[in-house]
Amino acid sequence: MSRVGNKTVPIPDGVKLVQDGDTLKVTGPKGTLEETFRPEITVNISETEVNVSRSSEKPDVRALHGLTRALINNMVVGVTQGYEKVLEIQGVGWRANMKGKTLNLQLGHSHPVTVEPPAGIEFAVDGNTIIKVSGISKQAVGQAAAKVRAWRKPEPYKGKGVRYQGEHVRRKVGKAGA
Repeated sequence: MSRVGNKTVPIPDGVKLVQDGDTLKVTGPKGTLEETFRPEITVNISETEVNVSRSSEKPDVRALHGLTRALINNMVVGVTQGYEKVLEIQGVGWRANMKGKTLNLQLGHSHPVTVEPPAGIEFAVDGNTIIKVSGISKQAVGQAAAKVRAWRKPEPYKGKGVRYQGEHVRRKVGKAGA
């Protein structure tokens, strides 16, 4: 029995949910998100909460039960509070700055790297080494942060690279010199 799927999703004030067949549209103070769900999952919307139920006990339908509830909860949280990921740049001379809405990175390449924000995503730079990625979609924020991090993942010898704030990078010992 799914413990996540059986939980109800509370609907805060100012959030409106509209169901049209298998599509659920969530509107709140920060924006609107829309998601289509599989027909095996039933979404019941009341005044103050959302319940998710499944049509059968097949393993794939049981997996969708918890997933659907988690996606709906992420949509509700996104339109009310939003999501943010913070990245840190570590390396001598490596820095980030904003040029309009475009993120410019200098990460030791022979050229500066420019990253355009996807739709619904905003970049912000704090100092020269802190990048904040924010938006209302949890998936889109995580994907945009991962694309920025992919330009220079942290390496294990000196620890240089772009990392998530609070991420621990396992360090390796260099070769023993004579």
